[in-house]
Amino acid sequence: MKNQQIHQQELKISELEKIAEKNVYLEEKLQVLQQQNEDLREQIHKNLAVSRQLSEENANLQVHVEMESKEKKRLSRTNEELLWRLQTGELSPHMTPSSSPIHRPASGPGSPARPHSYHQ
Repeated sequence: MKNQQIHQQELKISELEKIAEKNVYLEEKLQVLQQQNEDLREQIHKNLAVSRQLSEENANLQVHVEMESKEKKRLSRTNEELLWRLQTGELSPHMTPSSSPIHRPASGPGSPARPHSYHQ
């Protein structure tokens, strides 16, 4: 009877040792996964910061594009008007733009009085 109890206890000890080894393995694996998780969280944080910055830059660029588009349309209208005046004789080809009857000092948004700089 004692031999049988000893044998059962040895089996139980062997089983517990296997469980302990598995626990050590799982704890090591858990540490690795926790570190990977932390690394991914940091990467997400960095990506969010870059995404916010790019969104802000995109919004600024859209504003500049809109301003440039308005300025281009204004210049196109002015050019068409000057061509029409040249063709109808209202503007002499020898007149300088400053002596032109349509010359007005540009003041306001989109005026070419101050060149735009895109260097930040």
